[in-house]
Amino acid sequence: MNTPTFPPQILPPWVRSLAAGVPEAPENESPLPPAPTGTMFALGEELGWAVPPRPFELLFGRDEDNVNIPLGVRDKRISRVHGRIVCHGTEWTMRNEGQLPMLFPGDAMLLSGQERLIEDAYTPVYIGDLSEAVHCLEIRLIGGRRDPDDAGADDETVPPNKHPLSEVECLVLTSLAQRYLRGLPHPQPVAWRQVADDMRRSNARDERNWNDGTAARVVAAVRERLSHPEYRPRVAGLLRDEVFGEPLGNALNDNLIRALLQSTTLDPTYLDRLDLGDK
Repeated sequence: MNTPTFPPQILPPWVRSLAAGVPEAPENESPLPPAPTGTMFALGEELGWAVPPRPFELLFGRDEDNVNIPLGVRDKRISRVHGRIVCHGTEWTMRNEGQLPMLFPGDAMLLSGQERLIEDAYTPVYIGDLSEAVHCLEIRLIGGRRDPDDAGADDETVPPNKHPLSEVECLVLTSLAQRYLRGLPHPQPVAWRQVADDMRRSNARDERNWNDGTAARVVAAVRERLSHPEYRPRVAGLLRDEVFGEPLGNALNDNLIRALLQSTTLDPTYLDRLDLGDK
């Protein structure tokens, strides 16, 4: 018996979700042929693709005329080409080409310019401003409401609202967030001693005697400023009465770091300022 071929193809409109697996065709619709191991299914808000394991690239983003999978087409916060899914023969990877991070299950982030291997099974990927609108790209690898000012494909991508930091604050927070900036799984802030050591080795134009307390006070001041009721946009989760659980300090700093990454106030290029790029 001959096995049907499975070429790269646009998914039929009846494929509305991949969360429960590749759906079966409804009555009177033609089913998809059996997908070979390593086939990538990717589904955006209105359109998706299925591609067997072979050298191939799928682009996704706001520019619906020039990407394979339109995503956030009326949201200026989404880049025209926000990312790409690439097959390197037998493995699939995802690369962030946009400004906003991509959020993965388990609070993992894929920052601008970073790439990660796509695991077997189901992976929802979220992109957008968590306070306003989030767009989901569903990925399944076979084993192995908008305001009136909606964007067009030719509009300039609106940069995220970055939080103002002094040079010293930026260096301290880059050190504190270095595990996040490297895209490590389940990252946590580094110890204050490590931050102080990094600052002593840096070229910061600051004559303070860097120790654990010095570094902690710089970060505490940033948390206090960004959580002030009159600060816009105010960042929640930076005050002791807004967070439950222990260690409380790590939770507050984790929330701060994620707010700075989500707004692209910090990005991986900042590691070079502390000579931490290859550390």
